[in-house]
Amino acid sequence: MVSRDRINRIIDGYDKDNLVIATACSHTSLQIFNGARKEGFKTLGIAISQKTKFYDAFPRGKPDEFLFVDSYTELLDREEELIKKNVILVPHGSFVEYMTPKSFEALEVPTFGNRHVLEWESDRDKERTWLTSAGLEMPHKIEDPKMIDRPVLVKYDGAKGGRGFFIAKDYPDFKLGIDHNQKFSIQEYILGTRYYIHFFYSPIRTEGYHLSKGVLELMSMDRRDESNIDEMYKLGGQEELKKLGHYPTFVVTGNVPVVVRESLLPKLLELGERAIERSLELFGGMIGPFCLECIVTDSLAVKVFEISSRIVAGTNPFISGSPYSDLLEPGVSTGRRIAQEIKFAKEHDQLKEVLS
Repeated sequence: MVSRDRINRIIDGYDKDNLVIATACSHTSLQIFNGARKEGFKTLGIAISQKTKFYDAFPRGKPDEFLFVDSYTELLDREEELIKKNVILVPHGSFVEYMTPKSFEALEVPTFGNRHVLEWESDRDKERTWLTSAGLEMPHKIEDPKMIDRPVLVKYDGAKGGRGFFIAKDYPDFKLGIDHNQKFSIQEYILGTRYYIHFFYSPIRTEGYHLSKGVLELMSMDRRDESNIDEMYKLGGQEELKKLGHYPTFVVTGNVPVVVRESLLPKLLELGERAIERSLELFGGMIGPFCLECIVTDSLAVKVFEISSRIVAGTNPFISGSPYSDLLEPGVSTGRRIAQEIKFAKEHDQLKEVLS
């Protein structure tokens, strides 16, 4: 992990009037670039092996400049180039996953958020310790695959967009789908409605939903279209389909906007508050956007099955704001909210409070 002192020295040397917001050309880049531009920042798109022509179709989401690399880890050799440009990196799920959390932690370029969260989020055992110790209820974990006695969801570590996750009903079913080359965890499969709650935590603001330090904001919510599990249930007879070689998968292909019944909002905000307060105790706090991935049962119990500690793709339907963010400030996306936080921090000489 790059040292805090090293990052602080780089921040001290930056031309604060010419900061550049950069991210990888994937995932949520359109709203990150669009939001940065609205707040007066220059933008840099980091592109690897992909065509960038599609940005021409979305001029308000196109970065001012591209940096082409052969691999994301090449950024470790181009740190000085990024520093000379006064770059602030904005992580998202694809950026961190493709670069790997370890390489991202080592990158000596100021980054929005607290990089210490990566070791807690990318390891599912540590993630469970964090959330359960915060008082969040999670699906039951099964340690031994041979003890599977109910439908379970098998998940691999890291942000993979659902790729490789699968449902098993017993040990033979588990053996049929498991990849032993990857670290995995087994959770009971909870029947209910899955909601992805997008929050933003500011350690430097004072107006809003107060925490012990800073404020919590509820930005938006989504559900996910997942291929091919979303269509398989309509066909029925999954066991027969498996015999034919068709296995349900959870690869995310899109996102659907959601609003929940208003009576659930206090409970959801309390869950976000608990996650933040515990993160402050464990590793100095989770800064900026994060997502609690939840299941709401028919008794209106909320179980959290995962946390994402950065901007998630489910915020993409809300580039012009959501029914929730509009009650904070009309038309603000999560991407723009990141830029606003960086701008506010710059203006109040608090960049070191939100960058690492």
